[in-house]
Amino acid sequence: MPNQRAEAADDDSPADLPCLEKLDSPTGSPPTASLSSLMELENCVSNLSLAHEIVVNRDFCFKPRSPPTDSLEGRVTEIVHRAFWDSLQEQLNSDPPNYSHAVVLLQEVKTMLQSLLLPGHVRLRAQLDEVLDMELIRQEVDHGAVDLHRLAGYIINTMASLCAPVRDPEVRALRDLEEPVELLREIFRVLGLMKTDMVNFTLQSLRPRLLQQAVQYERAKFQQILDQQPASLDNATAWLQAAASEEASAVRAQRDSPGPDSRGPVSPTAVLNRAYMRLLHWDPQDQKYPETVLMDRARLDALGQQLQLLVLEASVLLLTSAQCGGSAFSLQGFVGKLRHATAALLEGSHTREADLKAALLGLGDVVLQQVTDAASGQGGAALPQESLDLLRGQISELWKHNNPVRTLIGERVQGFLQAMLQGGPTKRSPELPAPLRLVSAELAELGTAFGRIVHFNRTVFGPFYAPVLRKLLFPPGEAETAEDSR
Repeated sequence: MPNQRAEAADDDSPADLPCLEKLDSPTGSPPTASLSSLMELENCVSNLSLAHEIVVNRDFCFKPRSPPTDSLEGRVTEIVHRAFWDSLQEQLNSDPPNYSHAVVLLQEVKTMLQSLLLPGHVRLRAQLDEVLDMELIRQEVDHGAVDLHRLAGYIINTMASLCAPVRDPEVRALRDLEEPVELLREIFRVLGLMKTDMVNFTLQSLRPRLLQQAVQYERAKFQQILDQQPASLDNATAWLQAAASEEASAVRAQRDSPGPDSRGPVSPTAVLNRAYMRLLHWDPQDQKYPETVLMDRARLDALGQQLQLLVLEASVLLLTSAQCGGSAFSLQGFVGKLRHATAALLEGSHTREADLKAALLGLGDVVLQQVTDAASGQGGAALPQESLDLLRGQISELWKHNNPVRTLIGERVQGFLQAMLQGGPTKRSPELPAPLRLVSAELAELGTAFGRIVHFNRTVFGPFYAPVLRKLLFPPGEAETAEDSR
């Protein structure tokens, strides 16, 4: 698994670190964890997060680290690097030239090139040792016979044979550099990019094997965290408890309603699905995010924002269709233009109520203009001004969370996503309104991404959820009866 150095820290915690644990802690005051245990816990969390990101994020890759140029770290880095290369320039310009730093840099270049070699590069490895023989290069320096341009030419040719195709232009550009210091500086920069490319290539090659072991690895790592910090499941327990209460209320309401669709007892699967659905509408101010889903919070928040945007978009389409009587929707290109305008104007506006209000007011004017243009292009009569004013007002009212149209679309979308979590509806769902069908492709894509996160999380953390759900859904005596009947 990645971050082997951090893994090693887990096994060999430093013994010479001062212990911060109070031996005679007052009653009711828990002892402070030792520094070594906190470091071990941090390494464990870091490894778990990195492994999870590699497995879940198909686009995950390492990137060269470069601090922002306007930051303090960026300015300090620039000053130090400039001083280093200026010092090298002075050494090479002295009479006679001083190659001591240049020899050290050549040794580092050789080491970097060796790190890019594969086991099958036997001949290339031998050639590298022969040409970049550091003992021989030092002797040439002592006798004033070292040729930096010859060595640089060999290094560039070796880089060209090892680099990924995407780096070919940058390697070719090295051949045009004549000044030794600039050439060495650019060689180091491109070699750094090549090392990153090699790490990402190795990562992609290992991903299938990582997928096979990811569930057991993440489960074991989280158990280590739980052993050291037993409270690491408190937020997840509260999250499941809230979902269980909501599901129990829904079951009671269904039982009280007439008809053959009355539900049975509260299902653990239904509770868990409801809990996952709650993550798409999580209050950003609520800091008690479930620990078991924390690594996916950024992805789930992004899906939640997409969901809100789709609900608003479908609501606008529904209102426009109702006022136009569906005639404009039959025109080729009208729906596409309307959807594009809606998505563009609403993008990013749902996070603040004031922004959403302003965006919906502007969107109302755009929709009315497009409806009017579509009616005139079709050769039909324009909509009455009363209808246009009504449509504008209906669109501007969508900022309210309890807006009937927005609520209706939201419920339909919720049902669609819940059906995907359940592996498909058990019975035929009511026919969706036309505007919702117009965004069905986006909903399907969102549901697939959401389902992938949920499935992996349920597989990894199911053993941690099971005892919590058993305690929530069954009284102690009932739980024992349920266990005996299995």
